[in-house]
Amino acid sequence: MSIMAGVGAEDDWMLTGSRKKVITIPNMLTTLRILLVPAFIRAYFYRPGLLPVLILAASALTDLLDGQIARRFNQVSDLGKLLDPIADKLTQGAMLICLLKRFPRFWIPLILMIVREAFVGVTSLLAIRKSGHVEGAEMHGKVATVMLYALALSHLLFGNMPRALSDALIAVTTAAMAVSFALYVKKNVGIMRRARPHKNTGL
Repeated sequence: MSIMAGVGAEDDWMLTGSRKKVITIPNMLTTLRILLVPAFIRAYFYRPGLLPVLILAASALTDLLDGQIARRFNQVSDLGKLLDPIADKLTQGAMLICLLKRFPRFWIPLILMIVREAFVGVTSLLAIRKSGHVEGAEMHGKVATVMLYALALSHLLFGNMPRALSDALIAVTTAAMAVSFALYVKKNVGIMRRARPHKNTGL
């Protein structure tokens, strides 16, 4: 019985330790994604063409890989859960603002993203404060992110696409973002209602 308890305690320690890791491959990939933001902006305005497309594609690839590596090799960390959405929003904000000059209707997903992140960010912090637990990204959020990348890449690659097609792609992506927004609100409000205030028992 004591052996099993010891094994359970060791597993708990390993899980807790993994959450507190800082220098991991996923976290380095996420940091790289943040560093690619100014590179994308510079390439968009000073080296238009294939370069900003390649930078944005590389950013999307790191976004896909960091989560896969974190889950497969037990490198999920609280820092990663915090950095990943920051890197996402910096990248998304940069590409939407850059494309806004050429495609004015990009203001719709841009405004929605700002409102969503402000609200979800505040409720997430309140949820963390109450529960003491950092929640990871949900699948619907990842789907909305992939769609937003696809929207930006399609407009970078096909800058002369018909207005009707551009509006349709923007509408579909914005709808996916709105659904994800609503689901995150429901989740975070539910956490705040259920969770008791987290108490720090450390000395």
